[in-house]
Amino acid sequence: MTSRCQTAILISGRGSNMRALIEAAKVVDYPARIALVVSNRPDAAGLDFARSEKIAAISIDHKVFKDRASFERELDDTLKAHNVDLVALAGFMRILGDDFVAGWHGRLINIHPSLLPAYRGLNTHNRALADGAIEHGCSVHFVVRELDAGPVIAQGRVAVHEGDTEASLAARVLNVEHQLYPRALAAVASGQVRLEGGRVVGVDQVADLARFCVS
Repeated sequence: MTSRCQTAILISGRGSNMRALIEAAKVVDYPARIALVVSNRPDAAGLDFARSEKIAAISIDHKVFKDRASFERELDDTLKAHNVDLVALAGFMRILGDDFVAGWHGRLINIHPSLLPAYRGLNTHNRALADGAIEHGCSVHFVVRELDAGPVIAQGRVAVHEGDTEASLAARVLNVEHQLYPRALAAVASGQVRLEGGRVVGVDQVADLARFCVS
């Protein structure tokens, strides 16, 4: 991908990771330009923040469409109308269908609050605590058809402390997410990390990102 590639962020709520990406992209030599924010929820607080940053922000309410395919066609058309090259999911609480994922293959990334492949899906912090895990964290990965199963771009780790609650562990993981995602997005947007043949190419970059975010 070329420098300053046109990037869209998909959100469903307050968009804390979206904010981290927007702040990172203010740096002149950052390789991604945040061109668009889209939410499937019209009341998502992140939309107002994006607009305050002079970024195009659009709601596409999934509830008004007859099915997921119709919603995703509208989403796809909107992304293409804004000349988007790369899509970053940031708390987007919708499972994307096979056709959409295939159409954005290698250009669709997500951040997930666990050290994948552990704890795919929801309630990751509670599950880690229930299992007595000694470390937890987050993963940025390319999105594939199977939920949270895409090749991992980078991971950030945190120790699980004695007496941790879901809230305390989630807060530490979120802090690492805000560090990790902008660096992972930059690596993909610059072409240093890419998806080829179902594998992530750019191992050195991935290692650097992981070391930075160990906490």
